[in-house]
Amino acid sequence: MSEKTVPVKVWDGWVRLFHWGTVSCVLVSYFSAKSGAWNLHYGSGYLLLTLVGFRILWGLFGSSNARFWTFLRSPLAAFRQLAGFRKPGPDTETTHNAAGAWMVVALLGLLAAQGVSGLMANHDVGFTYSQHGPLANWVSEATSERMTNLHATLINVLLLAVLLHVLAVFAYRLVKGHDLVVPMITGVKEMPPAHATPPRLAHPALGVALLAVAAFGVWYVRRLGMGG
Repeated sequence: MSEKTVPVKVWDGWVRLFHWGTVSCVLVSYFSAKSGAWNLHYGSGYLLLTLVGFRILWGLFGSSNARFWTFLRSPLAAFRQLAGFRKPGPDTETTHNAAGAWMVVALLGLLAAQGVSGLMANHDVGFTYSQHGPLANWVSEATSERMTNLHATLINVLLLAVLLHVLAVFAYRLVKGHDLVVPMITGVKEMPPAHATPPRLAHPALGVALLAVAAFGVWYVRRLGMGG
């Protein structure tokens, strides 16, 4: 007989917006680049940078379980958790687990590097403004070429990391019976009563303000490029 569980609100709407918004932006950015739809590619890139900037701010000032110092634990803790992966047990985490936390940081770093390199990337000589990064003309041609090559290389690393993340989610479902997908959709996780202490979720207005700050930063960089 399975242990009794109770629903606990663990993920606020802002974390879920970032998660699924990022998934959408990565897919749109990838396929628009493959098809040469550069206006769409840069539009999704700006949105992706806005989401990444927001998530960094939310990791500093947002809901308690979304803050970096709440869920980041030592690499040793992550290795210990992975070593005991096959051991059965209920899901008692109201935030990212030790191993998942480092994956979150790695993905954020890759997303940020992908977006920033795209700001300085170019795709051919003589392309219009909409077909190269807004800061491509603010750096030397050699730097722009390096950023272009980095941008093209990082997408493969990013997709590999995303695949690893997806496989880990499936593994947790199949091996340990932990459903990590539904809570990221609904925000609610089924947990044992002894661990059912909900995290402190930040006021939604704070999310609006931080998202506006991130959006302004991306807008300002784009405007800076248009004036360059």
